[in-house]
Amino acid sequence: MANKTTKAKSTKSKIVAFKVEAELAEFLNDLPNKSDFIRKAILAQFGMTCPLCTGTGVVPRGIHDHYKPVIAAQNQRPCDKCKTAVEVPLSADNAAPEDKKRFEQFLHGGPLYCARCYPHVPACDDCGWHVAMEKVAEHFKKVHSHAH
Repeated sequence: MANKTTKAKSTKSKIVAFKVEAELAEFLNDLPNKSDFIRKAILAQFGMTCPLCTGTGVVPRGIHDHYKPVIAAQNQRPCDKCKTAVEVPLSADNAAPEDKKRFEQFLHGGPLYCARCYPHVPACDDCGWHVAMEKVAEHFKKVHSHAH
């Protein structure tokens, strides 16, 4: 019975550990669900909270059933360089090896380029993302402004 409860309770697959000051550890230990708090804090920092699951990682069946066809129908976006329609991947896992980095870049908040444009757009020396020359200043503000 405990095994079924554990499987149903969590779909998380990785454990992450990090060191904190004693006061912060005490604060976190007093929370009713410190994992949930930390997860939400990290997502908020990156501004990536999912609009469908609101950071829980799970959506109710009605929301899933409603949005599944919408996502399937709206899975194209213009290439940031040439404006050719590009299929928006939900994951880079199933991408061909030559497309994996291109899709990972987009999925992590970077520009989406078609397979034809991507190799011709220069890569950022700091992060490796391919960024069109006219977007370099915007890229540095968005991605590198926190680094000094």
